[in-house]
Amino acid sequence: MKYSLLAVLLVGLVGSATAAEKTMTPQQQRMTSCNQQAATQSLKGDQRKSYMSTCLKGEQPAAAGKTLTPQQQKMKDCNADAAKQSLKGDARKTFMSTCLKKK
Repeated sequence: MKYSLLAVLLVGLVGSATAAEKTMTPQQQRMTSCNQQAATQSLKGDQRKSYMSTCLKGEQPAAAGKTLTPQQQKMKDCNADAAKQSLKGDARKTFMSTCLKKK
């Protein structure tokens, strides 16, 4: 009788210990999710490393349709204008400075 009671207690303890071990921490859940997403996107090498780094930090990768802030839009427009004019070196630097200061 004592042995059966002891066996039941041991099985109960072992069962609860394994259940606790299978509960994943938030970081482990994030790692699993990021790995699955990287595999879905077929990322390899440096792209995978970069994606995993941002994903594990909890940051979202830049979306294709993400709206830009006004400053970012101005920078994008000035860069495009400088590229159209084929500016290089100091001329590009001066142009970008002047362009970004405009309201």
